[in-house]
Amino acid sequence: PLTAEDIRMQETREKVELFKSYYFVCFHTFENDHESEDFLEPINVYIVVFRSGVLTFHFNPISHCASVRRRVRQLRDYVNVSSDWICYALIDDITDSFAPVIQSLEYEADVIEDSVFMARDLDFARMLQRIGESRRKTMTLMRLLSGKADVIKMFAKRCQDEANGIGPALTSQINIANLQAAGNDNSNKDRFQQTTQPRGDIALYLGDIQDHLLTMYQNLLAYEKIFSRSHTNYLAQLQVESFNSNNKVTEMLGKVTMLGTMLVPLNIIPGMFGMNVRVPGGDSTGSLGWFFGILGVMVCLALSAWF
Repeated sequence: PLTAEDIRMQETREKVELFKSYYFVCFHTFENDHESEDFLEPINVYIVVFRSGVLTFHFNPISHCASVRRRVRQLRDYVNVSSDWICYALIDDITDSFAPVIQSLEYEADVIEDSVFMARDLDFARMLQRIGESRRKTMTLMRLLSGKADVIKMFAKRCQDEANGIGPALTSQINIANLQAAGNDNSNKDRFQQTTQPRGDIALYLGDIQDHLLTMYQNLLAYEKIFSRSHTNYLAQLQVESFNSNNKVTEMLGKVTMLGTMLVPLNIIPGMFGMNVRVPGGDSTGSLGWFFGILGVMVCLALSAWF
């Protein structure tokens, strides 16, 4: 009933639970179709492992089951394909599905780090969007991978306990004590069946998966630092460019102000001598003295304003 409730309610916590006749694994995969709107959205995969078979439940289409069936057809002559091995193969295929996305993030991190100081002024919006999208993918993958290493570690511990005989030995001791207390009543024997444990040799495979998970998570941490540093450097570059642009505008406004300082006083002289009233020199005919005199005053004022 607990397992059925977890599957119906779509329990999101990744875990491994052992019961009397089976064990239950909850593991997350993701939508890996780049064209889908739900790309990188988590998908819950529930695996119920019996001694004689495996049941899987998922509420979105996934390709892992078909991959495992293909792998079984290829390796059934070389390995002992048991239900525990099929559970391992499902977990391994889910883990391997993260590798291409992480590889693409590695290329993206290298490209962004190289181009962050060469971006043009018109590309700043696209570059910021590119960095933000890459950081979002990185954080999503880190969230999906964060709990998997602990689940695999606990799963491997269960396998090692089975390989060392700890689980069966403790269960047998409890069964013997309970049967003795029950007076060797045959009706109570079914109550004390040995708990199903995953096979011990699967722990070797699970250790390899755990190494892959830790390596991928550490790589994602490194990529997140690269994206964060690139984001900071790009914003700093934009700030420097904005400061330089402000300096250029200030310099240009200074030149315009200088021209205004030169021209505004000069407009006073033509304005005064151009009025439609009697002005000095207005009654002189054939003489250019007043013209050159006014022009000389304007040149002197301009030179004085310049210096």
